[in-house]
Formats: sequence, structure tokens, C-alpha cells
Amino acid sequence: MASLAATLPAAPAGAAGPPIPRTGFEASHGARWTSQPEEQTFLAAVDRATPRVRIDRIGVTRQGRPVQLVRIGAPAPERPQDVRRGNSVLLICTQHGDEPSGREACLTTIRDLAYAKDRATLRFLAHTSVLVVPTANPDGRAADTRGNSDGTDINRDHLALRTPEARAMAAVIRDYRPDTVYDLHEYGPTAPYYVKDLLSLWPRNLNTADAVHREATALSRDFVEPAVRKEGFSTGVYGIWTDPETGDPVKQVAGDGQERILRNTAGVKGSVGQLVETRVDALTDAEKADPALNNRRRVISQLAALKGAFGFLDRHRTRIEAATTAARIAGYADRGPVYLGGADNDPASEDEVLADPPCAYRLDAGQVRKVGATLALHGVGWRRDADGGAVVPLRQSLRKLVPLLLDRRAGYHLTVATPVRYCDGVVGGNR
Repeated sequence: MASLAATLPAAPAGAAGPPIPRTGFEASHGARWTSQPEEQTFLAAVDRATPRVRIDRIGVTRQGRPVQLVRIGAPAPERPQDVRRGNSVLLICTQHGDEPSGREACLTTIRDLAYAKDRATLRFLAHTSVLVVPTANPDGRAADTRGNSDGTDINRDHLALRTPEARAMAAVIRDYRPDTVYDLHEYGPTAPYYVKDLLSLWPRNLNTADAVHREATALSRDFVEPAVRKEGFSTGVYGIWTDPETGDPVKQVAGDGQERILRNTAGVKGSVGQLVETRVDALTDAEKADPALNNRRRVISQLAALKGAFGFLDRHRTRIEAATTAARIAGYADRGPVYLGGADNDPASEDEVLADPPCAYRLDAGQVRKVGATLALHGVGWRRDADGGAVVPLRQSLRKLVPLLLDRRAGYHLTVATPVRYCDGVVGGNR
């Protein structure tokens, strides 16, 4: 099993200058998680140390804690359009506040990428923008709760965007359009069927473009899983119980195609979505006797998976960019069905398919006031009417997202808009 120091580019020991910052988790050898003040001190030190890192406040929780975005590159990208000139990945860490291992892995990854001097890492950063939301749910992390301070599960809010945390992430995805969105979580095991050290999963939503879906499954199966196994951990597909003797699937318990979950929202928006989940509970006697050992296993397995993900970004660079670019321009053709249900392993029923979608949806003035800001956060375009309403066309980049937000048959619609059948070439634009 790998040590914490052996994963990802190591910060150069003994380098000249100020001491290299360490997280509270590292300083305690895994006995406790990094506190919020320690996180702020850590990030400030990394920010001061190198031009590879820029830190922005992208939101504030209801309890006043900052939601931050860390931009890493060689040098760090200054504007969203700088990110769009090359491959990019967005790491979303600890959406659920009681799942802290992803946050610890993200913090040390920020530091290690910022301080690394080896040619491979510098070459990687010259062609790849790494965006990190190190603590996506600061209030939940402070309280050690799954939800935020209102008890809302942020990872079920990526359509409605009712929480400040989800709104901040939506704005980042809209503005930076990351090619890959990598979401770090933890899960509770069910022995003997569901006990792997780390599980991963791609977008199952059927509105994910085929090429994006292929890249996302390749990320999971060809990069994350082998990297995790190489470090001595067990791995598998999230949401599927397997027979411990044969490895055959027994039951699906999670991991469906819900469009409001980040990995699926990312896929619908044209990004390579990916979920990773490390096992929370200690199963070995050694880990039961030493909680710090269990904590280190959780973080190190996250780091092993991240190492695989970075390998994917490096080796599949051209394929990723081709897949995401094609997915984002396909909507302008305004062709093909939109799926309101189903998944890649659960075919949609006839009632769950808009085989001939309308060319647009009309909102009245009250609906514009109610959902206009949310549509804008998603990046959905519309044209206003003289009476204060709006027409939201499907002929736009986020074509397959529009019915999920506005159609009465969609499971998580924001409002019930009026379908429009004849649009005379109207396209999205003004908001």
C-alpha cells in the first residue's frame, strides 16, 4: 500500500525558501481532519509561494464561510477563456460534509502541483488547467454533516441551484466549461457485497453524448481502477453490489441517471463527469484499532485515483477535447430525442423519451422572475418577449438540459413552461 508521500508529485523536500505548508491532516499523521482555519492558512501559503496558483472566492455559505476556487497551471489561468484554450479538469471536493477524505486529497494535490519541479508535471500543467473547489460544503464539513447548514444535500441540487454552494459550482462550470468534472465522495459499505476501498462511476444519464460517455467510462475503467489497484487497493463500480465469490453483480443500490446529481449534470452539459467514493468504515482489525490508519487509507486511495485521473487527462487529451467540443456544438443542430428518464444500464420507457421535442419553451413574466437567474447560472440562453416573458429555444449548446429544466414531464423541472412548436429559426442569446 502506498504511503501518503508516495502519491502524486511530491513537494520538493528541503527546497530553499519558506517551509512547505502541510495540512492539519498531514501534521497529525491522519489523527484528525484539517480545520477550516488550517485550510485557509495552508491555501494562503501556497498562493504566496508560486504563480502557478490563483485563489478566488466564488460564493459564501449561509453561515458565512467562503466557497473557494483554486486555479492551477503553468502559469495559473487568469481568465475563463485562458482555461478554454486547453484541456481542463474541475475537482469538486467534499460536497457531503461528513466525507472529508476527498478534501484532504484535494488540498495536498493543490500543494504538490504548485511545488513540483519535475518535467512531467510542468509539462502537464503547461497543457492542462486544474481547477479545484477544495471544500464544496464548508458548513457541512464544520458540522460533520452530509448536508449543508440547511440540511440540503448539495449533490441533489445541481439543477434547481437553491443552495449557495451549488450556485457557486454551476457558475464555475458555466464560465470555465471544464472538459472533466471529477467529484470526490465517500460511502458506507455493506458487507460482504459492497466493501471495496474505492469505487467510481461515470454519467449514466442518457442525454450524455456518446463520445463523452465513452471517455468517462474509460476514465473509470482504464485509468482510475488500474491506478487504485496498483497502489494495493480494491476497486469497483459505485452503486453495484457484487458477489464476493464470483464478482458478478447482485443488485444496484445507487448510481442512477438522475440529472440533478453532479456527475450526470456534468455529462448533460458536455463534460466528462466522474464520481469517486472511498470506503469510510474500517474493516480490518488494524484499522479498527487505529482510526488514523483508517483515515490514511481513505485519503491515500483518493490520491491513487487522482493519479489515474491525471494520467487520463494527459494521455486522452485530444480525445477528451474532441468529445466535449462536439457535445457542446451538437445542440445547435436541434436534432434527436431528449431523455427524461432511464440510464445507460436502464433503457428509458416510451413515456420517458421526448422523441420529437418542441423547438422552444415559453415562459411568462412570472416564470422569468422565478427561474431566470437559475437559467442564467446554467448558461441557458433565451429571448425576451415584449410582455416580459421569454422564449427558451432548444437550438443552443445546452439543448438537452432545457427540457430537463422546463418540461412538465421532467422529474426535477424548475417550472412548467409552454412548449413551442414553430420557432422560425429563433436561437438562444439574450438573457
